[in-house]
Amino acid sequence: MSDPVYSVLVINRDVGVAEDFSRALLGLPVAVLRACDRAEGINFYHEFLPHMVLLDSELDNGEGPLQDLFTGDSALEVVLLTNRWTEVGALAAVARGASDLLAKPLDPSKVQQLVSGLIAQAETRRHTQELDNELLEAYQFQGMVGRSPRMLEVFARVRRVAPLFQTVLVTGPTGTGKELIARALHNLSPRSREKFVVCNCSALTETLLESQLFGHVKGAFTGATQDRAGLFEHAHLGTLFLDEIGELSLAAQAKLLRILQSQELQRVGSPLTIKVDVHVIAATNRNVRELAARGQFREDLFYRLSMIEIQLPPLADRKEDLPLLQRYFLQHFSTKYNKKLNGISRRTQILLARHSWPGNVRELENVIGNACIMAQGKVVVDTDLPEAIRVQVVRPEKGAGSLTLEEVQSRHLEYVLKLVDGNKARAAELLGVSRATIYGMLARRIRHVDQKDNLSA
Repeated sequence: MSDPVYSVLVINRDVGVAEDFSRALLGLPVAVLRACDRAEGINFYHEFLPHMVLLDSELDNGEGPLQDLFTGDSALEVVLLTNRWTEVGALAAVARGASDLLAKPLDPSKVQQLVSGLIAQAETRRHTQELDNELLEAYQFQGMVGRSPRMLEVFARVRRVAPLFQTVLVTGPTGTGKELIARALHNLSPRSREKFVVCNCSALTETLLESQLFGHVKGAFTGATQDRAGLFEHAHLGTLFLDEIGELSLAAQAKLLRILQSQELQRVGSPLTIKVDVHVIAATNRNVRELAARGQFREDLFYRLSMIEIQLPPLADRKEDLPLLQRYFLQHFSTKYNKKLNGISRRTQILLARHSWPGNVRELENVIGNACIMAQGKVVVDTDLPEAIRVQVVRPEKGAGSLTLEEVQSRHLEYVLKLVDGNKARAAELLGVSRATIYGMLARRIRHVDQKDNLSA
């Protein structure tokens, strides 16, 4: 027999059940563990992390999702074992997340069929995860991830521009990765071995910003006790990244334009010029064209910077990248926090897909990082997410202020069903109810529509 690749934890007071279970699985690559009560079973689960739990119904309290007994691992298969099943009890067990039901005494053929099927499912998940990892690797670009047409176009533009640029303007909402684009341009340029220098133009006052960029001489202003080189001189032969360029004063813009045109600068308080050779990447989340039209940004500087412009889309416009980004950040934080996290539950993925992501990729990174810290099982589940993601308000439509509670529920169900392409099982999972509840809500909705039609007839 080959080494076990699948592990089962049997939680049952009767040692004979575990022995019968083991005998039924002879020839399969399965390791069987046994716990005699629920508390010991939960401890064994945390210690050995089995793929499947066979739980005696006498040790189950009959409340809440079964996976919650084992810290919310939605990849775990939980099978309930009992002397006799009623139809109502079986439906309730399935609604609570039971993978299957087994009756005592154990039928060896059914046990083998059940576990063989679960092993096949586990192998499929493992294979899918390997494919996901290969896909993630294929669509990584300079620390960024994307397979949407808009991001692939951005990556292609960066490759074409990097060998030749002198100035580039990178635009896009906050959190979309403008600095990552700037670093990619530098890393793929002939200057990749030289310095990449960053300046946040919004973080300093006008006087300090000019000193930071262009340097100053001793006595140029109060506190200038010695000569100091600016960032342009530090970036000589390399690349200077000016973040939030829209925050520069008009005076600083004039000096920046002169450097871009002549590759010469003057330190604050000095009449002398210093030659520099610097490539400049500017970034902003503001509409610089509109600022220039209002006289708040120099038009000549705008045209100089925007000879090459790279626009980054908000995450809401590239939702097809969301699964790859989730896996990328999951791998990153799993390594960072030394946790064995191998996936995100379906319900959690649906909640992430529903969110509008106003903070873009940076917000997603923070959410996944937080969830990885909170996660207790092998899979990130919805309860690991911040409350703002878990509890998402569905804004009412115009004219919906007088709806009854039942009508609000009906509209929300319609919204969720559209979100999951009509999959009622996934809708039930997202809403935290059973499929029977979903069917009941749909039936009531149909009756309500019929009644309205009859009244209007």
